[in-house]
Amino acid sequence: MKELQELLEELPPNLQKEVLDFAEFLLEKSKKRPEGAPHFQWAGALKDLGDQYTSVELQHKASDWRVGEK
Repeated sequence: MKELQELLEELPPNLQKEVLDFAEFLLEKSKKRPEGAPHFQWAGALKDLGDQYTSVELQHKASDWRVGEK
């Protein structure tokens, strides 16, 4: 199997640029991935409102709070 460098050298310059762009994209994408398992620090944060609202009402209320509505 040919090495990446050998394959790259066989390509015309415009395609070499595409390979470079794609490699940079993959590198950036890999940096954005969170490491480890997700943390759910927010879990149970609205528990005290359970007596006042149904779960569906809480979902709507939380959505309103996220966008800044009252």
